[in-house]
Amino acid sequence: MEEGPMFLSFLGHEYMVLGYAALTVLILMIVGKIAASNLAIVPTGVQNFFEVVLDGILNFMAELMGEKNARRFFPLIATFSLFIFSCNIMGIIPGMASATANLNITVACALIVFVTVHFFGIKEHGFSYLKHFMGPVLWLAPLMFVLEIIGHLARPVSHSLRLFGNIMGEDTLLIILAGMVPFLLPIPIMAFMVFTSFVQTFVFVLLAILYIQGAVEHAH
Repeated sequence: MEEGPMFLSFLGHEYMVLGYAALTVLILMIVGKIAASNLAIVPTGVQNFFEVVLDGILNFMAELMGEKNARRFFPLIATFSLFIFSCNIMGIIPGMASATANLNITVACALIVFVTVHFFGIKEHGFSYLKHFMGPVLWLAPLMFVLEIIGHLARPVSHSLRLFGNIMGEDTLLIILAGMVPFLLPIPIMAFMVFTSFVQTFVFVLLAILYIQGAVEHAH
């Protein structure tokens, strides 16, 4: 008798998470449109903020994967950076929740990285991309191939669970503290969560960059 209401409650929660994710995307689109609507040679306001953020992301990527690959994969990495950080921050706002505190969202992001890595790895190297899984010693190639496949399949699992677990834990902690001490204590916790939201975004994006660089580099 209770299975129906429980299923509806679960389904309602999933739709709510998708709603927060869609809201995050909508906000980013609106803010981006505002920033790009009146571009100036000397940026100010929202344009200046976005230029600083995006230049920082591009420069960071260039240090890890070179100028060419940084510009090539910049749209993907910049989108991940803005989306994941905004989703993380959403959970700090009273009455809101982080979309990244739901495993469906983090798995979707991790799978995009996984597909991107191997798609561009094959595109860049053709069938010789398989040498990446064989290891340096020929007689160990069958064993190394199995181990490499397992390792690569484990990447999206750890990639998604790391982000999901940390953000869900932060949101849960904030809810508990807000219920115990609703006025003063949550404020420093919320400030700390802004920092950890950045850290979790940085870790996810850093791993994505390293995975992609490892697939497209010419040392295969």
